[in-house]
Amino acid sequence: MTADTRLTQYARARGGVCKISRESLPTPRFPRAPACIPGANLDPMASGSEHLRPNLHEYLVAHSSPPDALLRDLIAETAERFPDRVTFQIGPEQGTFMTMLASLMGARQVVEVGTFTGYSSLCLARGMAGGGKLLCCDVSEEWTTLARAYWQKAGLDDRIELRLGPALGTLRALPTDRWIDLAFIDADKQGYLSYWEELVPRIRPGGVILVDNTLLHGRIFAAAPDPDAQAIKDFNEQVLRDDRVELVMLPVGDGLTLARAK
Repeated sequence: MTADTRLTQYARARGGVCKISRESLPTPRFPRAPACIPGANLDPMASGSEHLRPNLHEYLVAHSSPPDALLRDLIAETAERFPDRVTFQIGPEQGTFMTMLASLMGARQVVEVGTFTGYSSLCLARGMAGGGKLLCCDVSEEWTTLARAYWQKAGLDDRIELRLGPALGTLRALPTDRWIDLAFIDADKQGYLSYWEELVPRIRPGGVILVDNTLLHGRIFAAAPDPDAQAIKDFNEQVLRDDRVELVMLPVGDGLTLARAK
């Protein structure tokens, strides 16, 4: 399979999302993530960075700080090793946003639910304040083996703890006081509300929860949503009524809800 074929398949798998340009990438040791491929998107609900038109998304990415060489390597190796799971990885622009948010907050205690190959965890950990710790929850030894390798390459492995197993059990075992600065939910969609209910009481006043895929590729608008889409639709309605937080849904990636604990 040629590199161009991999780029095309990657873009189609991501709904045509143009994550980074080919020109921005050095000579690869692994096939890189896709360049912007005209016509790759077949879903009118996701014509750019999921829900932005391609030209707007391309402009947005071009005027944002790009991922560095390490993150580009992780994008490429993830696409090479797990080509049918590339949609599990957040886009570089979302990663940059998360790094900046963690840094602006001075976050020291961070929890991630759903780690995959480690892109989002690297972004969060890079933004943490000195002495900060990131707890990652995932169920896959295979995916997170790659994450561990890149945490080590980034010199962040001593600041990131991985707990393998059902995330709900991990969260329930955490201290119950309000100690978490920042949390990120990006795991099984039907578990979102349960993760939310465990995290919100543990978020410090003024702390933040980020929730990914809250537009779920437009599937929430279907007349008869599939189970995951219905779960996200119900989740969105439930958290909107949650008076413990104030929130905004951002058109970043596939919909990113940012909730601030009162």
